[in-house]
Amino acid sequence: MLRISSPLHVPSICGAPVNFILSFWNPSSRKVSNFTRLALLHSTTLFPNSRNFQFPIFKRVSTMMGRTHSCSKVVTASYSAGSGPGGSSGGDREILVQHLLVKEDDQKLLLDLQKRTAEGEDLSDLAVEYSMCPSKEDGGMLGWVRKGQMVPEFEEAAFGAPLNKVVKCKTKFGWHLLQVLSEREESVLEHIQPNEFHVRLQDPSFLEEAQLIDVREPEEVAQASVPGFQVLPLRQFGVWGPEISTKFDPQKDTYVLCHHGMRSLQVAKWLQTQGFRKVFNVAGGIHEYAVKVDPSIPTY
Repeated sequence: MLRISSPLHVPSICGAPVNFILSFWNPSSRKVSNFTRLALLHSTTLFPNSRNFQFPIFKRVSTMMGRTHSCSKVVTASYSAGSGPGGSSGGDREILVQHLLVKEDDQKLLLDLQKRTAEGEDLSDLAVEYSMCPSKEDGGMLGWVRKGQMVPEFEEAAFGAPLNKVVKCKTKFGWHLLQVLSEREESVLEHIQPNEFHVRLQDPSFLEEAQLIDVREPEEVAQASVPGFQVLPLRQFGVWGPEISTKFDPQKDTYVLCHHGMRSLQVAKWLQTQGFRKVFNVAGGIHEYAVKVDPSIPTY
C-alpha cells in the first residue's frame, strides 16, 4: 500500500500554494488523496505544455478520493454545456476552459482586455501577462472541467458560453474573462466484479479491444498476477503519468487492478480526467479475484 508520511509538504503549483488554487473551486471537497499529493509532486513534468494540460489541480483533484460502492456503476461523469457548446441542456458534456482573472476594482484593465480579445488577441497570451490567477503560468488553462467543480458564477458562465467566444463573469475572486476551447462526451467509471471480469477475459478478442493496467508494485506482481496486464507501479507515477495518453488509447475500454481495489480506483478516476472514455475498476482487486475466481493465484 502506498504510504506518504504526514505531514506532507505539498509544493506550489504555478507559483502558488495548492490550497490557494483549491479555493477557486467549490469548497465542499478539498481533501487530497495520497495519490493526488504524489501527482502534485510531479506537477512540473505533468504539465509541460499548457495546451495538453488536463491533470486536475483544483477541486478536480479531490475526485480521486471516492468511496467504494457495492453497485456496479459508481460514477457516471456527465456534464452539460448548457445553451452554449453543442446547444445541449443535458448533463452529458465536459468542457476545456482557459481564463484570466483581474481585480474587481480594476475596471479599466478589464475593459482594455475585453477590447483586445475582441480585436483578435489570444486570451492565453493576455493571461500570462495580466492574470492574477496562478494558472497564468499555463496561459490561463484550467483543463477539462465538469459541473459541480467550480464556484457557481464561473460554472454558469462557462457552461453557457459558446465555443471559442470570450465571455466575462464576476466571482468573489474578481472579474474573469473565460473561453471554452472544446467539449467532449461523458466519461464513465464502473466497478466490475471479479466474476464478470473473468468471463470477459475468456473472450479471445477481449485483449485486443481492451487495455489492462496493474498499478501494484513490482514485488506485489511477483507474488500474484493476472495475465494480460501492463504494470504501472503507483510509486512510479511521476515516470508514466505524463505519457499515459500516448502509451494507452483513451478511446479503448481500460481496466485497472491493484491489491484490494482502492489504489486502482484512485488511478481510474485520474484516468477519467486524462480523457479516457470508459474506465473499469476491478472491484476487490487481485485478492478478491483470487478468492472468488481463481484459487491458483496466491493471496498475500
